[in-house]
Amino acid sequence: MPHSLKDCVIPVYPTIKALDVDGLAAGEHKFWFAIATDAIGHPQTLPVLVFKGQKPGKRLVITAAIHGDEQNGILTAQTLARSIKSKIQAGTVTIVPTVNLSGIARHSRDYHSAAPDSSSTNLNRIFPGNPHGSDAERFAHSLWINLIQPNADLGIDLHSQTSGSAYPLYAFANYQLDDCINMAKLVNPDVILDDPGDPGILETVYNQAGIPAITLEVGVGRYTDSTMVARAVEGILNILKHYGLIAGCAQLTEQKFIEGKQITSVRANQGGFVICHVNLLQKVSKGQHLASQFDSFGDIVEEYYSPTSATVISHNVESVRAPGSLIVRLLK
Repeated sequence: MPHSLKDCVIPVYPTIKALDVDGLAAGEHKFWFAIATDAIGHPQTLPVLVFKGQKPGKRLVITAAIHGDEQNGILTAQTLARSIKSKIQAGTVTIVPTVNLSGIARHSRDYHSAAPDSSSTNLNRIFPGNPHGSDAERFAHSLWINLIQPNADLGIDLHSQTSGSAYPLYAFANYQLDDCINMAKLVNPDVILDDPGDPGILETVYNQAGIPAITLEVGVGRYTDSTMVARAVEGILNILKHYGLIAGCAQLTEQKFIEGKQITSVRANQGGFVICHVNLLQKVSKGQHLASQFDSFGDIVEEYYSPTSATVISHNVESVRAPGSLIVRLLK
């Protein structure tokens, strides 16, 4: 049927430039957050969902898709939002499911600027941003200052492995902070990395600001993994139960997760087609055969072996590997 000229193309929700969840009434709210303008002056708006209970409690902020090709994080955030409708009893849950608009539109990890003197930028290396910096730095600064920091007592940043590689359910947590350890374990992950944090990463900036936060990697990059999404949602619901935001008792599985703090990445020495011989969470010994690489004729050009005894926490799922591309990541 033809649409009337009066039909609204975009859902009509309030547009805000800053958020203060403490001033909201109990219940469920949807906003467009005007984070920045684009190169022709049009607003860039992010969807924001807020679920607020009748009682005071922890304020949890959940972000997804800071890397635009990591779509299982988006699906986790959206599924969680549907799961907690009318269930928040105390505190608030703020969900920002699609942070990196330009990256998502391009199936790209990076933020893409229209500035002629700017290249693409990894948003998760420039937090807390800079109000006088590049397009990407201003975007990150607005997100942090106007939306995340003022409304968070706890944080969860949802990711997946980047395109071409896979992760298990994998939590990064600073073991110097009890709430970080608690949240990571409550997710019932396969792996927890004791992560002191690198500069510019959102999780690090949260923790430096006194807001305990974890990064949660939800499986493979770009392609849908419904099983991993379901596990991530159940894990976050566990966190909400533990902190009293929703009713119920947190359930820890009997599955033993793997903990570690030393990462070793095995990368391609040259371009070619790589077939891995190991699986996620497989324990490997030093010198074990990890992968074979072939040229365009199908002839072997390189073999890769484990430099240490460790556990496989990532491997390529796309065979084409440029020089320096990740083949296998190991945790010790």
